[in-house]
Amino acid sequence: MLLTEAAGYPAVAGLAQSAYERMTEGEQVDYRFLKELIGEASGKGVLRDLRRKYSPTAFDAVIMPILSEIGRQAPVPPRQRPPGQDAGPDPLTAAVWPLAGD
Repeated sequence: MLLTEAAGYPAVAGLAQSAYERMTEGEQVDYRFLKELIGEASGKGVLRDLRRKYSPTAFDAVIMPILSEIGRQAPVPPRQRPPGQDAGPDPLTAAVWPLAGD
């Protein structure tokens, strides 16, 4: 559906066509490529047009599988403490509080 709706936007249509061809050949489409596709579609107004044209359920049915695949493949960045925060013990790995009466 994204391919059809992007017909008026050559950059988006080209990316969508390439993703479609890769999937039909049984290849996995890399999350970076999918992010580029969503970024182009957003930048060109294709996502806005889809949201206006279809119900929220239909819009989600088109977009969510792509976003889910990006989320599944994308590496999770390491958690960092904000600057200036005490680098004390990690509360998730710190010892358990003593029980009452200890």
